[in-house]
Amino acid sequence: MSSRLPATVRALVQAPARAVTYTRWLHLALGGLAAMVVTLVFPGLEEGPAWQWLGALAVPVGLAAVFGLGVPVLRQAEGIQARLMLVPGQREPLSPDAAETGIAVAPSASWSDRCRTALWLALRVALGAPLTVASVWLLVPAWHLAFSLGGWYALLAPLPPLLLLALVVGAGALMTALARRLLAPSAAERLAALEKRTERLLEHNRLARELHDSIGHALTATVVQAGAARAAGSAEFTERALTAIEDTGRRALEDLERVLRLLREDGDRPAGKPPLLEDASQLLESARASGALVTAEIEGDLGTVPAAISREGYRILQEALTNVLRHAGPVSVGVTMATVRDTLRLEVRNPLPEAYAPSGKGSGLRGIRERAVLLGGTADAGPAGGTWRLAVSLPLGGHVREGWGG
Repeated sequence: MSSRLPATVRALVQAPARAVTYTRWLHLALGGLAAMVVTLVFPGLEEGPAWQWLGALAVPVGLAAVFGLGVPVLRQAEGIQARLMLVPGQREPLSPDAAETGIAVAPSASWSDRCRTALWLALRVALGAPLTVASVWLLVPAWHLAFSLGGWYALLAPLPPLLLLALVVGAGALMTALARRLLAPSAAERLAALEKRTERLLEHNRLARELHDSIGHALTATVVQAGAARAAGSAEFTERALTAIEDTGRRALEDLERVLRLLREDGDRPAGKPPLLEDASQLLESARASGALVTAEIEGDLGTVPAAISREGYRILQEALTNVLRHAGPVSVGVTMATVRDTLRLEVRNPLPEAYAPSGKGSGLRGIRERAVLLGGTADAGPAGGTWRLAVSLPLGGHVREGWGG
C-alpha cells in the first residue's frame, strides 16, 4: 500500500519510525542552540517585529562563517558530525574514504575547502535556529489544544506535530544534500582516495597470485609424490614421500596464513616474512622429493638481490617447477640462478614429454611473464633441442611498479 503513495508522502509516513529523522533533527538543533546562545549574548532578543529577530541571527551566522574560514580542523569535525547524524548506518563513518557517504572527514587543505566549510556552517546555523524555535512553538500549541482547551479542539492537536515533522524531514534532507556538496572531498582528495584504492587492488591481486602459486605448487607436488609412492611399492620411499608431503603442506599453510593476515590488514600481528630466493632450497628439495632429479647451479650472491626482486624470483621459480611436475612429471630438471652485473637470471630446463607438446600459452607461463614485465624484465619459454627451456631476466636496479614491490 505504502509503495503506491507519492515519494514525499511515503517519506513523511515512514519518518517517525526512522532513526535518521531524529539524528538529523538533533544535528539541526545543535546548530540552532549555538545560534540562540550567541544571539542572547549579543545583540540580545527583545519584544519586537520578526525582522529584528532575523537581523539578530546575522551575528551567529557571520561568526560561523568566520570560524569556518579561519579554523581548518572545523571541516573535519563537521564532516564527522554529518556522517554520524545525517547519514548514519555507514560501516566506517570515521574512515577518510568518502566513497559511501560523499562527505570528507579531513581538515581544510585549501581556500576552496575553507570557503565551502564557511558556507556550510553559515547555512547550518541559519537553518537550525528557525527549526529550533519552531520545535518549541509548534509543540506548545499542540499541548494547549490537547489538554487546555480539550473537547473538539483536541482533534486539532496532531496538526502542529505533523507540521513540525514535515519541517524536520525537509530540513534534514536539505542539510544532507548540502553536506554532500559543501563537505564533499576535493579533487585532490578524490585523486588520493582513487590512488589508494588502486594500490590496494594491485596488492590484493599480487597476494592472490602469490597464493595461487604457493597452493598450486603444494598440490602438484603432493599429487606427484603420492602417485610415485603408490607406484614404487617401497615402504622406505613411501615414508620419504609422506615426509615430503607433510613439509610441503606445512609451508603451504604458512603461506596461506600469511596472505590471509595481509588481506585482513591485521596490524596487531606480524604477517610473516615472505620467502626469498635464498630459501629456494626448499623448492628444490620438494621437487626432488616428488621424484624429479634436480640439479642447481648458483652464480653470485643471491643475498644481495633486492627483496622485491628476490621475492618475485622465488615465485617464478616455484611456478616453473610446478609446471615441470604437472606437465612432465618426475624428470630431470636443471636450474640456474645467477646474478650477472645488474641482472638476475633464472633458467629452468627439462626434457620434453613424449605425449605433450607445450604451447607456452598456459596461465602459469602467462603469470611468469606478467611478473617479469612488472619488474622491468623479460621471460622466454619454448622448446630448445629436445628440452623445454624457461629463461627469465630481471634487472636488479630497475623500478618495480606499485602494488608489487616493497
